[in-house]
Amino acid sequence: MGKDATVTIPVGPGPQQRKGWIDMNLLLSMHLPAIAIGFGLGATVVVIPELSQENFDATLLMVISVFVFQQLGQAVAPIPTGYLIDKIGRRKMLLSGPFVIAASSLLIVRAIAMDGSFNEILVYRFFGGIGEQMWLLSRITVIADTGGSQQRGKQITSMFGVQQLGNLSGPIAGGALSVSLGFWVPFAVHAFIVVAAVIPSFWIVKETMHRSGAPSVEAGPRAAGSVERSPLTKKDLLTPPIPQVFAAQFLANVTRGGIFGGGVIVTYASFGFGMDELEIGGLRSIMALAGIPIVFGAGFIMDRYGRKFTIVPGLMLSGFAMFFLAATDALDAEVSVFIGAFVSVHLAVSLISGNMQTLGTDVAPAHARGSFFGVSRQIAQAGGLLSTVSFGVLVNLATYTVAFSFLGGAAVLASLVVFFGVPETLKKEVKVDAKPEMMVT
Repeated sequence: MGKDATVTIPVGPGPQQRKGWIDMNLLLSMHLPAIAIGFGLGATVVVIPELSQENFDATLLMVISVFVFQQLGQAVAPIPTGYLIDKIGRRKMLLSGPFVIAASSLLIVRAIAMDGSFNEILVYRFFGGIGEQMWLLSRITVIADTGGSQQRGKQITSMFGVQQLGNLSGPIAGGALSVSLGFWVPFAVHAFIVVAAVIPSFWIVKETMHRSGAPSVEAGPRAAGSVERSPLTKKDLLTPPIPQVFAAQFLANVTRGGIFGGGVIVTYASFGFGMDELEIGGLRSIMALAGIPIVFGAGFIMDRYGRKFTIVPGLMLSGFAMFFLAATDALDAEVSVFIGAFVSVHLAVSLISGNMQTLGTDVAPAHARGSFFGVSRQIAQAGGLLSTVSFGVLVNLATYTVAFSFLGGAAVLASLVVFFGVPETLKKEVKVDAKPEMMVT
């Protein structure tokens, strides 16, 4: 070994990591807001097609535009959000996001109650998408700051998994409230529960960003091994396998963006099969329940065996499920066959819920995590935006068959990119009792 060589002895996870991947602080600061946000999104998304048609005499493209504007908000937010996460801190952005979401829903309530315009709905959904990204990006950055490699998969997928709990009751509750009390009620409920759910975070969430190379006292033991913050560079973004990860995230979101957001599948159910918001909400709730064990199981598999063990088959199955949906239109299938395709799509995307974000945390440069996640999510949300935009355009110019085939092809291509272009990113952490004399220079 050369005289100037340095050997770094890896250390095991700190006390925070050894507590496990779910504790009371995580439940209150990460899972409770996720459940509330999931409930609100689920409750409102099933109302939008009927609300748009009855109150604004909307066409198919107008309905799709509501989801497009929400995706547009999610697409423009990541880079500035990531910059602010690194500039002013994780905590401030994490606490602000839910209030932006709540304000968006309350403004929609005002527009409905006071006979506002359809354009107002579009603008408010745009800002709602920004709020969602503020919370998600800051939460993922905190996980990357404090969670070890063998906990990230479970922590991130658990965040998406418990959001399924909200999605479970959200759609059917939103459909029932809309039918019995009015279109405005699900949006009002959304605003209230999101604000209520984030209140405990004001006492629990600590700032995990450290400045000038000095570890934050609040960030916990793991921060002591952190590196000094510095700006994200072009070299960081072009270091393999980051470009391949970005490509896979973009393609994966082209497929699943319209499913997670609900715009593609809900619109097809409403316009293609004449289902109302209560029927669609019931189906979405059932599939959210079925997806919970799949999401949690995927996190365990990723942390135990590797990320690609769920990502590759999950993307491939998502592609085939989209082809199944395409076939329901091409063959003019009965509604019962559509329900089978609906089930297969939701089960497939549950398998990849949160795993692309886990992949991103594995390759993120430690010195600029917030900015990196901003770029990563910008690329991913561009894919999500393309999902709804391409669906609307292709349905208008061609057929549902062509639109769903395009979305299915993107998932298959994403699986091939991960399989051939991304090496396994799970790093096993080894606990070593390092002593000063063990450091060789």
